[in-house]
Amino acid sequence: MFKNKFYPFFLLTIFSVSCLSQAGNETVQSFNSAKKTLERKVYNHQSVRRTLYCDAVYDEKKNITAPAGFKTDKHVKRAKRVEWEHVVPAQNFGQSFGEWRDGHSQCVDSRGKHFKGRKCAEKINTEYRYMQADMHNLFPAIGAVNAMRSNYNFAMLSNVKSGFGSCDMRIDNRKAQPPERSRGVIARTYFYMDDSYARYRMSRAQRQLMTAWDKQYPVTEWECQRAVLIEALQGNSNEVVRSRCEQIGW
Repeated sequence: MFKNKFYPFFLLTIFSVSCLSQAGNETVQSFNSAKKTLERKVYNHQSVRRTLYCDAVYDEKKNITAPAGFKTDKHVKRAKRVEWEHVVPAQNFGQSFGEWRDGHSQCVDSRGKHFKGRKCAEKINTEYRYMQADMHNLFPAIGAVNAMRSNYNFAMLSNVKSGFGSCDMRIDNRKAQPPERSRGVIARTYFYMDDSYARYRMSRAQRQLMTAWDKQYPVTEWECQRAVLIEALQGNSNEVVRSRCEQIGW
């Protein structure tokens, strides 16, 4: 279904993850704009409107058709809608910004109260806005799953059961284990963010896990297609995905 016609005709030398060097998003500052662009120009056909973790189908109005056996006892209303998930949580890189940690003199609400965190960083810092709006790091997810994953790091949780029925998304003690189908995509997204932004660095444990997932769960044609479409819209490539796609001859 996905053809090579979208892929650039030139080839780059294949590097290992540790040797790659690439630029991050430098064009899209609005998180809302990024989400709308993904909805309209990347995930713009029913064949690709499937959520990252649970493989749930959704329509152009963002209504979810949950897979058979999916269930949730929390955030029930959000389970009916698709949301855009930061695979590398915004907090993971946001805390490197002073506006997030400490606030800013211009971060004052209508009642005169100072605030900090994500809203302050988004208001004041252009670099933060670019990172937050990077479409290579944004994926559709069932709203309830997005809410429960929160900003937790990924880990293997072999002794934990899924709280989502047939969707094997396990969350416990501020850690999350995603279903196998999403692990390769997650790994290559983590490597992309680590390599593209000096403000974000994976921990040693997280890097070891992502290295294993990258090897165990190869790139798919849709992942290749998605990266090329986002490159055309945002202006920068995901070199990690690009190199994997070259290896499979895509």
